[in-house]
Amino acid sequence: MSINSNTGSNVVSLMPRRAEMIFPALKDVEAYWEGLRGNRPIPSRGDIDPRGMQSALEYAFILERIAPGVARFRLAGMHLTDLMGMEVRGMPLTAMFTPEARAQISAALEAVCATPNVSTISLKSAGGMGRPALEAQLLLCPLKSDLGDVSRVLGCLQTKGEIGRQPRRFDVVEVSTRDLLVEAPAAAQTPVTEIPRDDDTHARNTPKAAPKAARPFLKLVSDNDA
Repeated sequence: MSINSNTGSNVVSLMPRRAEMIFPALKDVEAYWEGLRGNRPIPSRGDIDPRGMQSALEYAFILERIAPGVARFRLAGMHLTDLMGMEVRGMPLTAMFTPEARAQISAALEAVCATPNVSTISLKSAGGMGRPALEAQLLLCPLKSDLGDVSRVLGCLQTKGEIGRQPRRFDVVEVSTRDLLVEAPAAAQTPVTEIPRDDDTHARNTPKAAPKAARPFLKLVSDNDA
């Protein structure tokens, strides 16, 4: 829920619902990732079965993190090939972005693997000669490799509008993140007040006897004849 700063009234944001309608592939991929995750913080790359997200397969991809903030495509759907006009496998994710946006994408990618979190990034591609303006969304979900480190990413990129002349490159509009390892705050401890019974009150008002001295474990024996 968002707050309208002009009126101070509570306003329910329709942006998430609008995004689900325009970019349904992202919702399908994230739901598939959540299903793999179950009770674990992060699922593994080996758990991925393309048949589980068949409806969004052309928009989906898998990245391999090869350095801080740098990841390359290991697998990618046909929609990404259509956007770039070439096979993107082996290319860095940042190749699909303008120079001004690459630092933001690198930072978001690193946060996905290091925090870890799930990131949804709103994008735009400016129009031009033979290139209609494009609106897009990018989803990045962390995965563990076979070695157990978080160095793989399940992603999805879907656009709205005609692709036109390729390659298409994007600017970042907004980054939304969801941390996966946030711990719930500990429950507050409420002190328990006991109601004294009559014998408890008598015990408190009765002077306590001085404790008896403990008997020593060792006894010193003096040999006077020596």
